[in-house]
Amino acid sequence: MGEGRATRPDGVFVPELHEPLRPHPGQKYAAANMLKALEDSGIVAYALNIAQQELAAAVDNPVVLDDGTVSSNGNFHGAPVAYVLDFMAIPISDLASMSERRTDRMLDPARSHGLPPFLAQDPGRDSGLMIAQYTQAGLVSDMKRLAVPASVDSIPSSAMQEDHVSMGWHAARKLRQAVLNLRRVLAIELLTSTRAIALRAPLEPGAAASAVIADVDGRVGAPGEDRFMAPEIEAAEEYVASGRLVRTVESAVGPLN
Repeated sequence: MGEGRATRPDGVFVPELHEPLRPHPGQKYAAANMLKALEDSGIVAYALNIAQQELAAAVDNPVVLDDGTVSSNGNFHGAPVAYVLDFMAIPISDLASMSERRTDRMLDPARSHGLPPFLAQDPGRDSGLMIAQYTQAGLVSDMKRLAVPASVDSIPSSAMQEDHVSMGWHAARKLRQAVLNLRRVLAIELLTSTRAIALRAPLEPGAAASAVIADVDGRVGAPGEDRFMAPEIEAAEEYVASGRLVRTVESAVGPLN
């Protein structure tokens, strides 16, 4: 068999493995973004549609039609929004889980291909980033519970007047917490990755990773002795939340999809 693009280290992201074989638009765009981010390296339409429809909807009860008709109705029911809020918590939890597994791999000498245990400066005496991965694991475990749908629950109230409610507010609250958790999980992966790449010297990453590492220099510390990691995690989290991570990558490799 010939040596094709699909056999490259980043070959799982080449377009011929996505659009013609499993033509989900989101999968195609995500693969294209990752392929661009990893270039030269030696690394939600459904929800938007629901939100736009709801923002354009009339949810009064009763409603007054153009001809003066006044009628009670069920258009106020928030199930469509509650369902999508519940659904979004599921892929967010899955994404965080994958991020935590990548971090764990970088810390495990059996799978990290030559990196020191826990990326510690003095393995056996220093814990490196072990506790940071503990933090990820706790956040991801919490997110799995947050992914349990709220919209399947309803308790009648007001003498059965409110007999079935969407529980959308609960779905929104837990989704908000899931997003905050994801942000911190990704920040810890960013922190871990920058240290792992530094320990690979003199090997150099691609343009995208190089630009990010240069940009976060001073926000996160270099490999060294054990220290209190919370300030560095918070700095990395702010960097991710601000959108600067994406802008930095685009400045190096061009616009992402």
